[in-house]
Amino acid sequence: MTDVHATATRMTHYEHAIAALFNRRPEIMVPGLRRIQALVYSLGEPQRAFDAIQLTGTNGKTSTARMITALLIAAGARVGTYTSPHLQDVRERFRVNGEPLHVGDLLAGLDALGPHIERVEQATGEMVTFFEASTALCLWAFARARIETGVIEVGMGGRFDATNVVDGRVAVIGGVQLDHPQLGATLGEVAWEKAGIITDGAAVISANTAGDAARVIAREVVDRGARLYLLDRDFGVIDRTLTAGGQRVCLRGLDDQRYTVDLPLHGAHQAVNAACALAAVQAYRHRPLDPSTVRAGFAGVRSPGRLELFTSDGVPVLLDGAHNPAAARVLARALHELHGNRRRIAVLGIMSDKDIPAMVAALAPAVDEVVVTVPDSPRAASCQQIADACTAAGITVAAAVGDVGTAVRAAAERAGRHGMVVVSGSLYTVGDARAALGGELV
Repeated sequence: MTDVHATATRMTHYEHAIAALFNRRPEIMVPGLRRIQALVYSLGEPQRAFDAIQLTGTNGKTSTARMITALLIAAGARVGTYTSPHLQDVRERFRVNGEPLHVGDLLAGLDALGPHIERVEQATGEMVTFFEASTALCLWAFARARIETGVIEVGMGGRFDATNVVDGRVAVIGGVQLDHPQLGATLGEVAWEKAGIITDGAAVISANTAGDAARVIAREVVDRGARLYLLDRDFGVIDRTLTAGGQRVCLRGLDDQRYTVDLPLHGAHQAVNAACALAAVQAYRHRPLDPSTVRAGFAGVRSPGRLELFTSDGVPVLLDGAHNPAAARVLARALHELHGNRRRIAVLGIMSDKDIPAMVAALAPAVDEVVVTVPDSPRAASCQQIADACTAAGITVAAAVGDVGTAVRAAAERAGRHGMVVVSGSLYTVGDARAALGGELV
């Protein structure tokens, strides 16, 4: 068989395997650890093969995970990173030393996983979900790759999330906001779910400094005999200035030292994420980080789909996966800071289970018109649902376009060379736009 034929066969096998994985109720996350615990037990407890840093929070998890990964790699560690969702290819979720899992390794993992999934489903009488299977695949692949540290992002919540079979030496809890109704109706309830990742004796890095969320997390820390490190008390952002490629940030670490770094990401929220990442790595390592290592780590960070800039026929197109009101407010502030004088046409595709009116209202002051669209997801809201929310918020709906790539081109035509396009509302929307714009797997 020629190399071309072998590649074609492999990709056909890959596409078939990924389709089977997604048939495991990809849009449903079923709380509870029974199935994933049985699955990893059947696999021989691969999560015991490495130490872990686990991350939760409402927004910013993937960016922070990528920063932690970059710092650890710069310090010489071998790192596995698990994030979700992906933008263009499921392999983005599984990374070894920053690189997406190789197709062959992913196929080998799914083949190895098959008999164990069948055994668990027979024993429990329940389907192993997409996220549970993906998490098991991640743990199997990381153990096989002999990583030293796993950087593991929670899918949703924490306490009953499939990733919570990992015992993280460090738990990172970003800002807690209301998002998924399944997690609770108050910040305290949501924080209780997220604080469930705290293990006995762990170091806890928290961006929650006041209110019910902070109190709930502090109580869980005491109950677990853990150690709490708070943003703005034990570490934080001292200063930030805009640069052509992002921002220069002065961070205070857990060692009370100052670290000035060039961060190639935009937005004040990314500076906070950087502070949390630095604190997490310092708490994990129990030894100093050389300032040159910190600078090198942050300099190489990329976070696709988070204030990421492309062009369409010469028109700037900014991609940002803001998918809840809190993230939409952060995006609006960043647009005013970075692109205050440009006419902005938004392309919005949002999931139907989100608070669409609140998201649109948060973005309203920062955009001039909206093109509504529908990303490739069965959970996506209709164009009419989003258009109604825009009208209620006083935003002009320029068009409704069912395909994201076509919507981006239509918005670029309306924006012109002196305007810009902002694609947001969901990481699914951003992923579709990124693929249409020729974005490579990063």
